[in-house]
Amino acid sequence: MSVRRLAEASLQPASFAFNRANAAAAKQWINKYPKGREQSAIIPLLMLAQEQEGWVTKAAIETISDMLGMPYIRGLEVATFYTQYQLNPVGTRAHIQVCGTTPCMLRGSEALMDLCRSKIHHDQFHTNDKGTLSWEEVECLGACVNAPMVMIFKDTFEDLTPERLAEIIDLYDAGKGASVTPGPQNGRITSEPITGLTTLKSEKAILKTTRDRDAKAAAKAAREPAPAAIVAAPAAPAQASAGPVAPSKASKPKTDAPETSPALETPSPAKVAPETEKAASVRAPRHSAANANKAAPQVEKVLKQRSGPIVKAKPAAAFKAPEAKGTQLGAAGKTAAAKTTNAKPTSAKPTNAKTGNAKTGKPSLEDKNRPAGIARPALVDDLKLISGVVPKIEGILHSLGIFTYAQVASWKKAEREWVDGYLSFHGRIEREDWVKQAKALAKGGVAEYIRVFGKKPV
Repeated sequence: MSVRRLAEASLQPASFAFNRANAAAAKQWINKYPKGREQSAIIPLLMLAQEQEGWVTKAAIETISDMLGMPYIRGLEVATFYTQYQLNPVGTRAHIQVCGTTPCMLRGSEALMDLCRSKIHHDQFHTNDKGTLSWEEVECLGACVNAPMVMIFKDTFEDLTPERLAEIIDLYDAGKGASVTPGPQNGRITSEPITGLTTLKSEKAILKTTRDRDAKAAAKAAREPAPAAIVAAPAAPAQASAGPVAPSKASKPKTDAPETSPALETPSPAKVAPETEKAASVRAPRHSAANANKAAPQVEKVLKQRSGPIVKAKPAAAFKAPEAKGTQLGAAGKTAAAKTTNAKPTSAKPTNAKTGNAKTGKPSLEDKNRPAGIARPALVDDLKLISGVVPKIEGILHSLGIFTYAQVASWKKAEREWVDGYLSFHGRIEREDWVKQAKALAKGGVAEYIRVFGKKPV
C-alpha cells in the first residue's frame, strides 16, 4: 500500500469548523453510537469535513479528534489509511475518479485517463491551472456492466466515451456540472440492454392479483356448457380384461407398484385394468424367517444368523509348549496322558510327575502346579520390566505360554515354586517379589510401578 501523507504546511488552513448544517449532521452521527463509543463516528465526520472543504485538512482532523475525545494520532491513522479521504487540495469544481479495474479497462478506461491527462493535468492529484479540476485512478466503482465509468463527488457517469467525458469535464469547469444527468450516458436505463427490455415485459408472471384473475376466468369458462356444434368424440372400446400389459413410455418395470397403475397419469396412452397388470406383475418370493435371519456371505464373509442367541465358539486348543513335544495341556492333555499311562517309555530315564526330569532336576511340565499358559497374543507385555527377568528368562517364560503381567500377578505359591524350580532361581521370585511388580505393571504400567516402588523398573 502506498504511503499517504498530509499536505504541506503552506497549504494547510489555520483552523477548521463545521458550518451549521454539517455541525447538526455531526451531532446526529455521534448520537448513533453508545456512550463511551463516540470515537466510532470518526469516519463519517471526516467525510463531512471533506464534503465541506473539498479535502481533509490537518485542522479538520484535530478538530474532529477533539470533538470525539481521542488523541490526534488516532485521527491521523484513520485519515491516512482510507483512500476515500483526499489529503491534498483537489479541484474546487470537480475531482474526477476514473475506474481502472479490469471491466472498465477492457471497455476503454485508458482512453478516459489520457483525456484527463490532456485536459486537466498529466499527473494525478494535481489541479489544472485554474485550480478547478483534478483527477485520479481508482479501483472498482461498482457498475461493471456499465463500463467504462467515472465518479464525480457522489455521482457516477457510466457508458462513457472520451468525447462524452470531454463534454462533462467542460461543463463542470464552466460551473454547470449540475446540469449533467448522472448514470448511463448512452441512452439506456440503468443496466438494461441498449435495445430495451427483453424479459419481464409483463407483470402477469410476477403479480399474484393478475394470476388470480386469470385463474378465475379459466374456471368460469370451464363451467360454461360447450356449444352445440361441438360433438363429443365416440368413446374408445373397452380394453379387454385379459391380455398382455400395455407398453409404457416411462420405462417402468412390470411390478405391482402404484407408479405403473393405469389409474394414475402416465406417459403411455394405453390404459390397462388393474387386474390385468396385477396378473402380469412379478410377485415377491415367499417369506422365510430362517433365510431372513441369515447374513449374506459378502457382508459377513461367512453365512451366519443376524439375530437371536449366538452359539459361542468352542475354546481353542490349550497352549502347547515346545518342551511338551506335542503333548496337549489342560483337561485334554490329562485325558491323553491317562490313555498312554501303560505305554512303554521311550527314554532310558523315565520322567516322574512329581520329581520331574531326573537328568536336569527340573519339575515336570505335566505337573499340576505349572502355571497356565496362553497362546501368544497380538500385544505382548515387556516382562523384562520385572526386576530379575532378563531376555533369556523372558524367552523361557514365553515358551511356557507366559506373555502378560496379569499372568505373573496371578501366580499362587505352588505355581511360584514350580517356576522357581524350573528356572533354577532358588528363591529369587519371592525375594524380588515378581507378583507385586507384575500387579503394579498390569494396573498402570511404569507410572504405577514408580508410585508403588518409588523408582523406575530396571
